[in-house]
Amino acid sequence: MGKNKRQKHLSHGKKSTPQKYTPLTRPSGVSKPSSKSSTKPSKHQTQHRKPTLPFSPHEQVLLIGEGDLSFSSSLMVHHKCQHVTATIYESSHELLSKYPHVEENIKAIEDRGGAVRYGVDAMKMRPFTTGKEREGAMDRIFFNFPHVGGKTKDINRQVRYNQELLVSFFKNAVPSLSPKEGSSIVVTLFEGEPYTLWNIRDLARHSGLEVKRSWRFQASAYPGYRHVRTLGIVKGGGGWKGEERAARSYEFVRKGEGVVVGSGKGKREESSEEEDEGDESLHGDYVEEQGDESLDDEDTEDHETEDDDDEDEGD
Repeated sequence: MGKNKRQKHLSHGKKSTPQKYTPLTRPSGVSKPSSKSSTKPSKHQTQHRKPTLPFSPHEQVLLIGEGDLSFSSSLMVHHKCQHVTATIYESSHELLSKYPHVEENIKAIEDRGGAVRYGVDAMKMRPFTTGKEREGAMDRIFFNFPHVGGKTKDINRQVRYNQELLVSFFKNAVPSLSPKEGSSIVVTLFEGEPYTLWNIRDLARHSGLEVKRSWRFQASAYPGYRHVRTLGIVKGGGGWKGEERAARSYEFVRKGEGVVVGSGKGKREESSEEEDEGDESLHGDYVEEQGDESLDDEDTEDHETEDDDDEDEGD
C-alpha cells in the first residue's frame, strides 16, 4: 500500500475531533459601534432642556384664574411682556386676605402697563374683544392649574366637576381669541391621576379646538413664580410646593390650525419631552349639560383629606 493510500486509510479509521471555536475579541481601545442612534435625551439633558415659552413680549396675553399673580408678574418683569391682562376670581379684598404679599405683584403688573381684573369667573366670563367688529383681542390665553377646589371627596364627582369647569372655560375663551391664525389657549395641569382622567383633549374638542403641542412645564422658567393653594396662605401649612411637582402644558388652537402644511401627510408640531400623541376618550362620568352651580379654580374652600391630596390646586 502506497504512502498516500495508507494515510487516507488511517484518516478514515481515526475519529475526528471538532475544532474548538474561539470568539473574536475587540482590540482594546476600540469602542463598539452603535447599531441605532438614540434620540431620547438622558435625565441630565432633560433637566437642562431649554424651556418652552409659548408667547412673545409684544402679544396680547390674558390670564384666567390667577392666584397670587406671581405668574403674571413674572411675565411682565422678567419676560418683558407688554400687554398682560390678569383676571382673579375673588374681589380685591378677598385676594389680599388670602395672599397678603399679593400687593407687590399687583404693583409690578400695573406699573408696567398691565391690568388686573377682579371677580372674573372662568365659567361665566364675557369675551375680551376689540374694534367695531368685536373680534377677539387675545393672542394667548393662559389657565394655569385649573381646579374646583375641595368640592367633594368622591373621585368621580371631582373629575366631573373639573371637566365641567374646563368645558365652560373653553367655550367662553374661544371668542376672546384673536382671529390671527395661531392664536392659542394654554392650559397647564399636574401629571398623573386624577388629572389624566379629565381627558382635556376631548373637552377642548367640544369647543372646536385641537392640541397643537404640549411640553413639560418648568416653573423655574418664570422667576418669582410660586404655586399657591386656592385656600390661600395657611399658617403652619408646611413646606408643600406645587411648583416642584411634574406638570404639563397643553396648547390648543382652532381646528385645522394645529396641522403643519407640507408634502405628505400633515402632522402636528413635535412636542417636547415624550409627548403622548394618542387620543383620549371621554371619561364615563362626563356629560355636556352644565348644572346651575358655578365652579372655578378659585371659588371653593379647601377640604383636605388623605384620600384626595389634589383637591385644592391654585395657580
